[in-house]
Amino acid sequence: MIKFLDLKKINAPYEIEFQNKLKSVLEKGWYILGDEVKTFEKAFATFCDANYCIGVGNGFDALVLVFKAYIQLGKLQKGDEVIVPANTYIASILAIVEAGLIPILVEPKLETYNINPDLILEKITSKTKAILAVHLYGQLAEMDEIHKIALQNNLVVVEDAAQAHGATMHNSQLTTHNSAVAYSFYPGKNLGALGDGGAVVTNDSNLAETIQILRNYGSEIKYHNQYKGVNSRLDELQAAFLNCKLPDLNTDNQKRRAIATRYLSEIKNKKIELPFWDFSENHVFHLFVIRTSNRSDLQKYLAENGIETMVHYPIPPHKQKAFLNWNDLSFPITEKIHNEVLSLPMSPVLTKDEVSFVIEVLNNY
Repeated sequence: MIKFLDLKKINAPYEIEFQNKLKSVLEKGWYILGDEVKTFEKAFATFCDANYCIGVGNGFDALVLVFKAYIQLGKLQKGDEVIVPANTYIASILAIVEAGLIPILVEPKLETYNINPDLILEKITSKTKAILAVHLYGQLAEMDEIHKIALQNNLVVVEDAAQAHGATMHNSQLTTHNSAVAYSFYPGKNLGALGDGGAVVTNDSNLAETIQILRNYGSEIKYHNQYKGVNSRLDELQAAFLNCKLPDLNTDNQKRRAIATRYLSEIKNKKIELPFWDFSENHVFHLFVIRTSNRSDLQKYLAENGIETMVHYPIPPHKQKAFLNWNDLSFPITEKIHNEVLSLPMSPVLTKDEVSFVIEVLNNY
């Protein structure tokens, strides 16, 4: 069986280093916001070509804390509208709701699965105060266009990069001076911990300081609570594990791109729609997602041939029970994507023979 994602195999090369890190943390006896977190925050900020990184509990909290920090700083207020792609993992939308803001859904482009900048303008009202761009499956949204729209309409830009660690545009990391970028280090991500973890990356010193305080009960000085904060701190041990893996992230992303290049050039089957990619470094292929009109049949066929696949995601957010008031809304492109997508095996530990086998089986479908 070719696994969709073999986390045991991905983490195996780090086993001795992980054990040494565990021993080191135990010997120091400092388990919350210690040296490992500080080291990772500095290293990941440098990796992202940014001034600040704040480690938090998970990727969802990273998004929520960005919005709450902007509210605290007066750039947003509860009840403001936030433009967000209709085609996204529901966490992006839940984070907006959790912060007391109102999500406004916009259709994606069918080719890239990312939000369509051309459709953003028609959804902007006097209540619109922010855009949440999601870099779905590892491919950057069209940030140049999104920033232009934001600038013209005085909107805050937030980026959900939970699936896009290391994606670059114009030879620089995706973070910019007028935005905040939220990351997840869930184990299956391109940079994955051995548990939950997240971070916010930004060049805005006021935003960074506010998030740093909010993540720790709203306290900068112990027992002095400046804001009504939360408990969402990157775990010291998870930061230690991430410090082991971060130096290999670019290499692992290149391996993912090499596999994607083979899939794109060698899969030749009229029943399968391949994803769009311009072969730049704007995609790190957290997922390699194809489309087909008969997904269940193809998925069954692949499973019978020993190839594990997954669906990201079967139900669009506006059709979820959690958002009953949206269930009657129509987003045909989003719905088409959610009905047809299928994710193929994709990870830096896939062998050339395994990739060849996946291609061969797909071509014979």
